[in-house]
Amino acid sequence: MIALAPNITAFFRDYLGRQRGASQHTCDTYAYSFQLLLVFASERLNLSPSRMSLDQIDARLVTDFLEHLENVRGCTPGTRNVRLAAIKSFFRYLEYREPAALEQIRQILAIPSKKTDSRLVSYLNPSETKALLDAPDLRSREGIRDYAMFHLALSAGLRVSELTGLCIEDVSLQPMASILVRGKGRRERVLPLWKETATALRRWLAVRGEVQVPELFVNARGGNLSRWGFAHILRKHVEVASQRCQSLRKKRVSPHVLRHTCAMVIIRATQDIRKVSLWLGHSSIQTTEIYTRADPSEKLEAINAITPLKVRKGRFRPPDELIARLKNSSLWGADQGLNSPAKGLGMSNSP
Repeated sequence: MIALAPNITAFFRDYLGRQRGASQHTCDTYAYSFQLLLVFASERLNLSPSRMSLDQIDARLVTDFLEHLENVRGCTPGTRNVRLAAIKSFFRYLEYREPAALEQIRQILAIPSKKTDSRLVSYLNPSETKALLDAPDLRSREGIRDYAMFHLALSAGLRVSELTGLCIEDVSLQPMASILVRGKGRRERVLPLWKETATALRRWLAVRGEVQVPELFVNARGGNLSRWGFAHILRKHVEVASQRCQSLRKKRVSPHVLRHTCAMVIIRATQDIRKVSLWLGHSSIQTTEIYTRADPSEKLEAINAITPLKVRKGRFRPPDELIARLKNSSLWGADQGLNSPAKGLGMSNSP
């Protein structure tokens, strides 16, 4: 019997942390996925996770767990696929570590990902963006911080992990205002800043004070701001902004919506998805194509560039009533004005 706990510990400590050098965001996502899986397995098996064996986490249990995510927890297919990806990564790691469980591992790796809908991205229009930027109270320290965070997120299109992980040493305000972003996959990029954004950052740095962490944005206790902390701050200000802009009440404004908003501004200004890809730090330009689907300007240009088809003039002739009834026998008696076949054919019962 192969113990489960030592393998999970080695997976996170040795494989993800040391061998792969995975980011903290990846480790947190994988850890939460296994937390959900083990809680589900513990209730199903009536056994504490520390006492579970590897053979108890079989393909049937994993499949039931994925169904539980969608049907009970209300997760989307995309979230389901994220949890499955974490589980598969663990069992790929076990392929060479525990060869005795190879058949069980192959069955789990054969579980397919679920098809997901490719929906249009959500973003803020100019009036909604202005309402959000006007929401923070600039008379308070927290309001100055929130205004600078929102301005930077909207102008630079940062991921929430990039925004909260930005350090003071990554910000350069002289001679040209710019930031060094350490993005996904450890890809670095340098982004210039708008004058308004640089002004907002200077205002925040003036009241930031002495703290023990190197991150640019800190929480009320002087510690580094977490992703969930930023999401909470955003929700709070969206509620205030929705009182001024009614359309915000119909939108779910997440931190990633600010990134989408920046992308839509750039693509409308440049009409070049390559520049959007470079600005956002995408590894593939195919990822950037989602913004071309959401922007109707290119479709309008295509419509204006195409000569409309000429329709041949003619007169509309409705189909003959008798032929139509003969083609579809269910129409007999369906018309209240033609209650009988004889009446429908123009016949009369009178002599």
